[in-house]
Amino acid sequence: MQGTSDQNLELLDAGALVGHLVDDGSVYAFLATHRRRLFPDDMFEDLFLSSRGRPSTPADVVATVMVLQALEGLSDRDAVDALVTNLKWKVACGVSLGYEGFHPTTLTLWRNRLRVSDDPERVFNAVRQVVADTGVLSNRTRRALDSTLLDDAVATQDTVTQLVSAIRRVRKAIPAAAAVEVAAHDYDAGGKPACAWDDPDARDELVTGLVGDAVAVLGAVEDVTLDDVQTDLVGLLALVAGQDVEPGDIDGTWRIARRVAKDRVISTVDPEARHMHKSRSQYRDGYKAHIAVEPETGIITACDLTPANTPDGPAGVDLLEGEEAGLTVLADSAYGSGPVRAGLAEAEHTVVIKPWPLARNPRLGGDQYARDDFTIDYQERTVTCPNQVTVAINAGGQARFGATCRDCPLRSRCTTAAAGRTFTVGDHDQLLAQARTQWRDDEDAIAEYRQYRPMVERSIAWIVANGHRRVRYHGVEANRIALTTRAAVLNLRRLVNLGLAWNSDGWALHPG
Repeated sequence: MQGTSDQNLELLDAGALVGHLVDDGSVYAFLATHRRRLFPDDMFEDLFLSSRGRPSTPADVVATVMVLQALEGLSDRDAVDALVTNLKWKVACGVSLGYEGFHPTTLTLWRNRLRVSDDPERVFNAVRQVVADTGVLSNRTRRALDSTLLDDAVATQDTVTQLVSAIRRVRKAIPAAAAVEVAAHDYDAGGKPACAWDDPDARDELVTGLVGDAVAVLGAVEDVTLDDVQTDLVGLLALVAGQDVEPGDIDGTWRIARRVAKDRVISTVDPEARHMHKSRSQYRDGYKAHIAVEPETGIITACDLTPANTPDGPAGVDLLEGEEAGLTVLADSAYGSGPVRAGLAEAEHTVVIKPWPLARNPRLGGDQYARDDFTIDYQERTVTCPNQVTVAINAGGQARFGATCRDCPLRSRCTTAAAGRTFTVGDHDQLLAQARTQWRDDEDAIAEYRQYRPMVERSIAWIVANGHRRVRYHGVEANRIALTTRAAVLNLRRLVNLGLAWNSDGWALHPG
C-alpha cells in the first residue's frame, strides 16, 4: 500500500536542526520546503492499488530522491547512500538525521510501475505545470530544437555473439526449443564458440551451423503457445538470424552479409538500442535525446528519447505538439527537410531553420550552376535553365533538358550527363527554395537564429552532464523516464534560480 509522510516533525528532523546549512537558493532547500506541494501523495496513488499490506516509502520522499538522483547522476545504490549520509539530501527529503534509508530496489520498483502507468512522465509534467503556473513562458514564442546521442548501457555485439545469445535465451525460456538437437555450439556454456577466426572458411562454417541451429529452434516452437516474453525472444532470434547473414556460394551455406541491415539490432541484451553515425568517421551506439527549449529562460518545454537512428526532424515536430500556433522555431539543418518544414507551416509556426546545402557535382569544379540558378514556375510547372531554355515538369516531377544540352555553351558548368541535365522538383521543393532564399537574404531571421539558437546547445550540455551521456537502463521507455526526470530537475533548478516561490496565489517568480 502507499505510504504517507507524517506532517509532524521528528525529534531529530534534519531540516529543523541543520536546514540553515543548506543554501537557500538551491534545489535542496526548495524541495525541503515544497516537496509535498510538488509531489503530493495522490500524485502516485495509482501505483499502489491495494490498501492492504506494509506501507511503502512516502511518495514525496521517493520522488525527491529520484529528482536528486537525476540532478547528481547517481546510481540507485549511491542515491540511497546519499540519502543516509548527506545532510542536504536529508533536509530535502524531510527525514531525520538518523534516517537509515530504504533498499535501492525501491527505486527500481517505482520506475517499473511508472513505466507501465498511464502517466510515466508525471515528474516532468509536475514541474511543467509549475512552469505554466508561474507564467514564465508567457509571450515567449521562440522554441529551439536539438538532439544529442546517448551511449547505450551494453556492449555492441557482433553477429556470432548475437546468434549464440538469442538461441541460448530461447532454449532457456521454452522447453520445446531446449529439446532441439543443436550442433554448432554448446549453448549452455558461456563465451563464444571455438573457431579459427582468421580463416574465412572456418567462420562461414560456424555461421552456417549457427543459422542452422536457429532455424531448427524456430521450427520447433512454430506451433507452441507462447507468452509475451517468449514471443519477444522468438521474434528477436528470427531477427538476428536474418539481419546479418546471406546465402553462401554453396547451397545450404551461410556467411556474414557484406552489408549492414537497415535498423539493425546491435545487442540482444538491449534490442532497442541502435547504431548511428555522428559524422562520416565517428559513430555511436545507443539512443537519441530530443529537446525543445525556450531560449531566453532555458526552460525545456518538451523532451523525448528514441533509438539513435531516429531522424531529428519528425521527432522535433512531435515535441511542439500541443503548443499554440505562432511559434518561431529555430533549428539546424537536421530539421530542414521538406516534410518537417511543411508540418511546422501547417501548425502555423514561423520556421527559421538552417537549410540543407545544395549538392554539387565534383567533376564540374567550383564555377558550376547550382539549383537556385534555375527558375522554377510552380504554377505553370516549368523549369528554365541558365541558358533560358524552358522545359515542362512531367508527372514524375522531372524536367528533362535532353538534347538541348548537347550544344549548350554553358554545358561545362551545368552537367556531365550524356543525356543532358535532369532537374527534379519534389513535393516540398518550393518550401526548400524559400528557406534558401531566407537564409541568404533575411538578415533579421539570421540574426535571431544566431542570438537565440545557441541556448539549446547549453541545455544539451546540461542534459549530458554528471555522467548522463551514457544511459543507465535497457529499452526506450525506461530511459525516456530517466531523461524526462533529468529535464524536470534542470527546469526546477532554473526556476529556483529565477526566484520560484509559493504565495497565496500559487507558484510565482520573485527575482532577487
